[in-house]
Amino acid sequence: MTDQVTDHALELPSSSNSSKKSQTGRHANGADSAAKRPEDRSPPVRSDIGTILLHWTLVIAIVTSLLTGMRLSADAEHAWFSKLFEPILPQGEIWTWHYVSAIFVLAVIFAYAAYMTLGRLKRRISSKKIVVLTLPASTKLRLAAVNVIAYWILFGAVLTLSATGVLLYIGHGGIWVTVHYTAALVVLTYIVAHVVLHYCYGGVAQLLRLFRPQALRRFPGMSRHPLALATALGAIVLVGAVSLDFGTRDSLVVAKGTTLPELDGTLDDPVWQDAAPVFIRTQQGSNLDGTGESTVEVRAVQVGDKIAFAFRWEDKNRSLKRHPLIKREDGWHMLNNRADISDETAYYEDKFSVAFSTTDTFGGGGATHMGPKPLSDKPAAFNHRGLHYTTDGSLVDVWQWKASRGGMLGRVDDMHFATPVEPNEAQAAGKSRYSAGYNPDEGKAFYVYNYIGDPVTHYHGTVGVRRLPVDYQKMTSLMGTIDLSTEVSEDEGSQWWMFENESVPYSPEKDAEIPVGTVIPGVLIEGEYSGSRADLLGGSRWQDDHWTLEVVRDMDTGQSQDLAMTDGLFMWVSAFDHNQTRHTRHSRPVRLTFN
Repeated sequence: MTDQVTDHALELPSSSNSSKKSQTGRHANGADSAAKRPEDRSPPVRSDIGTILLHWTLVIAIVTSLLTGMRLSADAEHAWFSKLFEPILPQGEIWTWHYVSAIFVLAVIFAYAAYMTLGRLKRRISSKKIVVLTLPASTKLRLAAVNVIAYWILFGAVLTLSATGVLLYIGHGGIWVTVHYTAALVVLTYIVAHVVLHYCYGGVAQLLRLFRPQALRRFPGMSRHPLALATALGAIVLVGAVSLDFGTRDSLVVAKGTTLPELDGTLDDPVWQDAAPVFIRTQQGSNLDGTGESTVEVRAVQVGDKIAFAFRWEDKNRSLKRHPLIKREDGWHMLNNRADISDETAYYEDKFSVAFSTTDTFGGGGATHMGPKPLSDKPAAFNHRGLHYTTDGSLVDVWQWKASRGGMLGRVDDMHFATPVEPNEAQAAGKSRYSAGYNPDEGKAFYVYNYIGDPVTHYHGTVGVRRLPVDYQKMTSLMGTIDLSTEVSEDEGSQWWMFENESVPYSPEKDAEIPVGTVIPGVLIEGEYSGSRADLLGGSRWQDDHWTLEVVRDMDTGQSQDLAMTDGLFMWVSAFDHNQTRHTRHSRPVRLTFN
């Protein structure tokens, strides 16, 4: 917001006499004037030190906020514009940089406004300059007026970004995501327009004035120390915003109980009535009736050396169809839309995830790293969205409920985020998904997949089948109403998985008995859970457009890949509406507090 100073007066229409005299003088003295015109030795234009410092601090904060915000925007399911900037967008732990830079933008805006007021510099953005556009003025005056309009557009866009950013930060999504993104595009456009306007006004010299400091000119009535006072105000805003954030975060008080709840997916047990709930707004997930939002209710109770959690979240459909198989004329096909890049958003089960960390670092304890290849020496993410891992040797304990992979059978998968593991040969060659530090705990789960992808067509052609139902008609009956639309609820009690005793290994003879059009499950249940992966027991039920999940675990399992449930642990939750990785999220963790 530098001055655009000009010596050009308004170019008002001259009288005819003046015009004639001017023409006569020009004919008489034209050659002499050209010969005698003195060389322009005016000093280069400069800006005051306060303006330079505040300007570049704001530029750095805004550019950091925009670049990190564009990276987050590029992660959206249908993003295209932000993906155009992919080569220059940062990768890695983006969340901290985005939030910190946003707070700095807010603080510097307040400091800048105070500086212009205390230094009597408000004329730079005075709306009175705009009147020039209605008069026959010089080009420079018109450019100065346009620049004032651009300033006010910037102010409006930054205020909109700040307001919607706060809404997103505390969990409001939906339309506010679009408004926030639009305001960011306005700021991006302003940056380009701002540089062009200043160049047109005074060329390179006008741009270089922000690298040529000078003392602030004194005016009657101005503050003696405008920069110091403005900086102090900015610091107060910065500290105030951070303090307000940390001072208003939720705590989940873990109640004391004498009897564990029955794990049936309801909150009828008396023990839950004594547990005060917290409500967590999560957003920016896929599906969820087009809103991407789901409010999660959480309760917790300690019973001796056990802890029980209850989670209830919004989801209008009971989705159990995880990559079902359908027989067509040319063979078996696995229903999917993006299974080949591990980014399914259609034929998938509902899921729910809980993450615990000893730190409240942004990005789920610092374990979320955005971008197609956040680890330069490791394979890229299959879906180019990012990887989960920690960089300081810490561990994030992750519990994941998967409706059709044991979730409806009383199991919750025990997993974790930790230091990235070394890729195997297939992962290094890009033939298998590399998940960095996101891995299951030691042990075994009881689910496997009933399909074998073709190395050429992957999952967009025919697939191999591991096992076929002993009685396909009975299996069809167990699956309930088979509607291959992805936005309908499966029947209560329906079974979209196949037990070992309900199936036989694939054979052409058995396949010949099954008619074209038959649908069978894509998940097989074989054996039992074991090891640290079997630490969690659960019960779930879908009713009234909500899932309810109860989970029980030891307070301290003694396992190296688990965190003990202690006071001060931080928690994040995520809902998946029939999608693989595009879960809802929230920025501020909930702190566990024990009575």
